[in-house]
Amino acid sequence: MSELVRISARRRRTDAAMRGLLAIATAIALVPLVLVLYYLFHKGLPAWSGNFLTTDPNGNFLGYPGGVRSAILGTLEIIGLATAIAVPLGIGVALYLTEYGKDAKFASVVRYFVDVMTGVPSIVFGLFIYIVLVLGNVGGSGYAAWKGSIAVSLLMLPIVIRSSEVVLLLVPASLREAALALGAPRWRVVVRVVLPTSLSGLVTGALLAVARGAGETAPLLFTAFGAQVLTGNINGPMNALPLQIYQDIQQARTDLNTRAWGAALTLVLMILILYVIARAASRRSRII
Repeated sequence: MSELVRISARRRRTDAAMRGLLAIATAIALVPLVLVLYYLFHKGLPAWSGNFLTTDPNGNFLGYPGGVRSAILGTLEIIGLATAIAVPLGIGVALYLTEYGKDAKFASVVRYFVDVMTGVPSIVFGLFIYIVLVLGNVGGSGYAAWKGSIAVSLLMLPIVIRSSEVVLLLVPASLREAALALGAPRWRVVVRVVLPTSLSGLVTGALLAVARGAGETAPLLFTAFGAQVLTGNINGPMNALPLQIYQDIQQARTDLNTRAWGAALTLVLMILILYVIARAASRRSRII
């Protein structure tokens, strides 16, 4: 009996030591995140004046250089179009891989190329679109916002596919079998059972892709180029927050550097707001 008590005490000590190590590792992992958020708020909040979000960059070398309104709206337009391209296409590919092509050789080839695309640097996608669409003046223009959206969507696509595939595989097979046993065709099972069951995970995967695409600068440098003025024309150059940050942080003026930090803080908060809205919408749809 005493030996059992001794072993139990040793296990408790080991468990406490491992819990302590895990807590320390977690704290160390959180340090960079805390520092990034601290510097964002410390350096970005001073830029948030009354006109920061409502004015465009004006190129004024002596007075107030303007805000980031055109960059905010440009980011929303470019990422919105990229999301409209990548998310439906990515979920469709994931549905094929999980529902129709589980054991097909073609599905294995698709998975291989998706894994390859995941590791491709963003500048390669930007250069590809630059050569194919920008230099070719496709659409009657050179630099254009929609070409930037295509480049960003190529970055987002493999993330959407892989995350959606993992989520769809978690749907219990019993749900599919029950629906098929009731006589429902495969497409109806997918639409009425599989997708609603995995909606929360699909939204999370899409948001990961949006967060990746929203912060990319290299593809936009090759495609959208960055117009300072506010414009809704997706067939011409358009500003974006990553482009504004890239341009301002290289300048020697303190107010431009401050604007870059303010734009970075704006970008982070935009992604956070989108995440909260999407999670709330997916949770409500599950309840309904």
